[in-house]
Amino acid sequence: MNSSSLPPGWPGAVRPPGTPDWQRSAVGWLLDQCPPEYRGHPVLLRHPVALAVLAGHHVQAGLLGCRRALAAARSQLAEDLSQTAMAELLEVLQVEQARLIAAGRSVGLVEQALRGQRYVPRL
Repeated sequence: MNSSSLPPGWPGAVRPPGTPDWQRSAVGWLLDQCPPEYRGHPVLLRHPVALAVLAGHHVQAGLLGCRRALAAARSQLAEDLSQTAMAELLEVLQVEQARLIAAGRSVGLVEQALRGQRYVPRL
């Protein structure tokens, strides 16, 4: 698979499936999506599909936390932040939410590729 036939949302740090060391690049990128402690568990390095599933759960948990923070920021921090600081905080949370949504899609694409599913571009 070459880069022109990668699905939209494929992470740039992961080599295309079928190329040399693509799974190693996938494992490295997936570990970057997880807590640092995951690097110390050899089972996750030996079983990339398991790592992908756990990375997906971790990213989704982060997204849930981000959404909760967005919903509660005004009521929890109204007395502690100026309006300017609140606006800045909400912008940070919105950017992080978008990043996590994209990361979740990318993790899913890598998991599918690790399971042997291949992307077929639509005409």
